[in-house]
Amino acid sequence: MHHLTALIAATLAFSSISPALAASSEYPARPVRMIVPYPPGGGSDITGRAIGAKLGEYLGQTFVIDNRPGATGLIGTLLASRAPADGYTILLADAPHTINSLVYSKQQYDAIKDFTPLNLVATSPQALLAHPKFSANTFKELLAMPRAQTEKLAMGSSGLASGPHLVYEWLHLKTGLVLNHVPYKGGGPSLTDAAAGQIPLVMNAVPAALPHVKAGRLKVLAITSPQRHPLLPGSPTFVESGVKDFVSFQWYGMLGPAGLPKNVTAVLNKSINKALEAIDVKDRFNAMTFDINAGSPEDFSKLLVSEDLRWKDVLRQVKVQLD
Repeated sequence: MHHLTALIAATLAFSSISPALAASSEYPARPVRMIVPYPPGGGSDITGRAIGAKLGEYLGQTFVIDNRPGATGLIGTLLASRAPADGYTILLADAPHTINSLVYSKQQYDAIKDFTPLNLVATSPQALLAHPKFSANTFKELLAMPRAQTEKLAMGSSGLASGPHLVYEWLHLKTGLVLNHVPYKGGGPSLTDAAAGQIPLVMNAVPAALPHVKAGRLKVLAITSPQRHPLLPGSPTFVESGVKDFVSFQWYGMLGPAGLPKNVTAVLNKSINKALEAIDVKDRFNAMTFDINAGSPEDFSKLLVSEDLRWKDVLRQVKVQLD
């Protein structure tokens, strides 16, 4: 925790070196910093760069990608929350945005109050997957197994308090299913081990899992979308499998600091929606199996509030805490 605190302090100190100019009706009058709270090359980074390039094209200013990885997105998110509310620092957030504010022993930010929603960008469902030789072919068959058997089954996730982990915890609360949760340092290693038969089960987002499914290295037991996904028409949803209202997504969205001026919010929202209509952005997101979600700041705000309420409810019942 001392290392994390020092890293946060250093990052915030750096951000305060240059005072920001006030937002004006000519927004943007200078380059805009887009904080991506993860390393280059991942889903968040690719999403941010695709949107940032289009925003620069439409608005005539450079949108500079600032990768600030650390603590599952916490470092960069905290930096964005404390930036001036003038539109010259924005954040590419994802599903851990609401989770991180709840699971750390000392709350670093409020996922709702400390940010201005701009736009939901894209979503993808989570999936519970199994090695092809695993005896159950559907979630219903897994749920029918005796607890003495299931609680010995290793299920990998991308890490403690990650989205896939909390989806499992929510599933446990809804159904009583008990598995042996194995947190990995990232979704990739957990999928690789499941595909190799090192663990029988894994929870992960569809985009990362799809190549393994298409190659026959993993099979889908159920997905968290409300209806069957067009890329996985043969895979049942958890709702179909009898788990009422069990719908959850990995999501990407754009946020500004709290108190962002309405004119700035409107400009960014309009431009992000325009970017999501661009053919090259659509093609890139489709290739990543992301479902594009254009809309209003109010739409995104509703999603954030629902995510925050859901994970608060789960975490009241399941103790998951990070130092």
